[in-house]
Amino acid sequence: MTDHAHQPYCAGRVALITGANTGIGRETAIRLAHEGMHVFLACKSEEKTQRVIDQIRQETGRELATWLPLDLADFASIHRCAELFLATDLHLNVLINNAGLGGLKGLTRDGFEMAFGVNHLGHFLLTHLLMPRLEISKPARIVTVASRAHRLARNIDWDKLTKPSQSFGGIHEYAVSKLCNILFSAELSMKLADNGLSTYSVHPGVVSSEFWRAVPAFFRPLAKIRAMKTPEEGAQTTLYCALEAPLTETGLYYSDSHITTPTSLAQDMELANELWSRSLTWCGLGN
Repeated sequence: MTDHAHQPYCAGRVALITGANTGIGRETAIRLAHEGMHVFLACKSEEKTQRVIDQIRQETGRELATWLPLDLADFASIHRCAELFLATDLHLNVLINNAGLGGLKGLTRDGFEMAFGVNHLGHFLLTHLLMPRLEISKPARIVTVASRAHRLARNIDWDKLTKPSQSFGGIHEYAVSKLCNILFSAELSMKLADNGLSTYSVHPGVVSSEFWRAVPAFFRPLAKIRAMKTPEEGAQTTLYCALEAPLTETGLYYSDSHITTPTSLAQDMELANELWSRSLTWCGLGN
């Protein structure tokens, strides 16, 4: 991608990215701003986000970035974030559900296991609240950052989703949350069939980023043994799906900017439908 390759497509377009002040999200926001998009950085820390906004301003010479306060572990915060964006009356051409965490014990403010509550439910709710704006901005794209770690999930134990993390290091819970990301994206594509909206779930690769700060110290050296991607490299598949992937390749799972086959569990559409139904109820969205 060159700095101007997508300029006719992206100039005047708008993207909202969660977790955009570090790692893959930060690189994604900077790249999209260079492509001419106005990027909304939905993050908890104003201080960290301001650094990215300043960098975008310095590199592009334009005011192309805006902070939206967002805590994905708090439904009330998600509602406020969506309301702030909707109040801008701007279109929303790309929504990137990028933020993710692993290894944190405890429950979200609304009583869900932390990884599931943030990585899946938080983004499920945010996507639904922003859907009216996405629908009037079509063709629009929804990119959800999943992970190859979904392969470690053997099932979804619904009862455990409202209890604190129980596995060592929270690895199992993280894997389940990433499985849910893929199932959500696939089910969303079915709900939006022929609606001018395309969905993609992506494995960014094993990326050296602040994500690892929550992983137990024991695992960190093991993670570093494998060649990790830089955040810039890790953002490439997200950017491909946000800018270039055919709109007809909706609902699929991508790695290294190519369609990849997830586990059979991640292709179980009955499970995807049950996850969707339960998520609607948990988020207070009805049926």
